Amino acid sequence: MLNFTRPERPAPKEPDAKSVPRAVAPPTLTSPVPASAANPVPHPPVSPVPVSAPPRADGAERRLAVGPDINLKGVEISNCDVLVIEGNVDATIHSKAMEILAPGRLNGTATIDIAEIHGMFDGELTARTRLVVHGTGRVTGTIRYGSLVVAEGGSLTGELTKLEPAAPAVAAPAAATPGSRSLLGPQP
Repeated sequence: MLNFTRPERPAPKEPDAKSVPRAVAPPTLTSPVPASAANPVPHPPVSPVPVSAPPRADGAERRLAVGPDINLKGVEISNCDVLVIEGNVDATIHSKAMEILAPGRLNGTATIDIAEIHGMFDGELTARTRLVVHGTGRVTGTIRYGSLVVAEGGSLTGELTKLEPAAPAVAAPAAATPGSRSLLGPQP
């Protein structure tokens, strides 16, 4: 038979006014703070991903962050200005900007204006404006991009396609040369 008894604790003493220890001043931004279990090493700050579209009229940014050790599966994320992934996401995404931080992972389909990958992506990725794969980034699958930057150490594997820039809306018709026909038919 197991005995789960706790040892008795001595009764707390009431401190003398003379023996009360002075409070230690909290650390400031300029004082060094040693890393310990109570003070874990801070992660580098998340740099905001530039967004090509103007901010909303009410000034609010539609931002979603999936933190470390969070698992998000079988969802669709849309109308997000900035999506930051540090956990594991299995989803379909339609947003403006996305950043996958290490050790974050995204499996699925993403249609994004700007994508920055520090972690892992597997699936179908369309980065209409720019795709940046950092040194720790791994991208696998069907990848379409407007412009591409791959840092030393970054990895792209799969089918890569460069998107053509959007054509100008309507160009002025060119003057017809003798012997040429217009595809638009006879011109007045």
